[in-house]
Amino acid sequence: MRIGGAVEKPYNNPDEWYAIVKELGYGAVLAPVGADAPAAEKEAYLTCIREHNLIVGEVGVWNNPLSKDEKVRREAIAYCKKQLRHADEMGANCCVNVAGSPGPKWDGFCMENYEKDTYTLLVDTVREIIDDVKPMKTFYTVEPMPWMVPTSPEEYLQLIKDVDRKEFAVHLDFTNMINCPERFVKRDAFIEHCFKLLAPYIKSVHGKDVNMSDTLPCVIEETMPGKGCVDYRKVVKLVEGLGKDATLFVEHLPDHASYMQAAAYVRSQAQLEGVTLR
Repeated sequence: MRIGGAVEKPYNNPDEWYAIVKELGYGAVLAPVGADAPAAEKEAYLTCIREHNLIVGEVGVWNNPLSKDEKVRREAIAYCKKQLRHADEMGANCCVNVAGSPGPKWDGFCMENYEKDTYTLLVDTVREIIDDVKPMKTFYTVEPMPWMVPTSPEEYLQLIKDVDRKEFAVHLDFTNMINCPERFVKRDAFIEHCFKLLAPYIKSVHGKDVNMSDTLPCVIEETMPGKGCVDYRKVVKLVEGLGKDATLFVEHLPDHASYMQAAAYVRSQAQLEGVTLR
């Protein structure tokens, strides 16, 4: 398996970028340049990636293709297509976004997230993005969220069936789906269930951790690996089972030191389990 994450230090060229990647101990990386970078610059980074046996695990989108504002929605879809093309150019495992929401916050909760018309629009939107780009090397994926489709591995499987495009796959964020006390308490079994159902479709995994306090009515909070209750020795074995180049990305951390700490912790758990890191 391969561990990756964000690069929070500045860099100006592939050599500077790789020096940071090496310091972090990553075997997987996010795309180091944007979609609008000149072709020569993209190729320089791709050459560096190949020379150092790295893999581009994912290219992010992070916008709202289900916005009620039609202008915002069309601009979001255009950017989804742009990033999917960029992911294809970079040979990334996947391009990832959230489903989006018709509510006031692009990644937030609202009643309409659960309505049939919203689901239908999501299916149609994912199809439009994929059919327009026709990616050859990558996949479009939708990251699970606590309050928008998909909120469970079963919902993700149904979404795959309904989208009905071979270029649509899974980006697994199991902590985002630990959205109730029962799943938190039974987290080991739930995480195993996620991998069991979705393994054939998983292109990348987010590695985070989670805690639940006894504050009423219920507070479940994300934290970095090693600071919560998730058994990461189990997680790394499950990721390893996806293949030798399966990618797990630590994320949502404030700075370089935090990414160093999180990646080191996941590496330590992999070493304890005898998991080979690339």
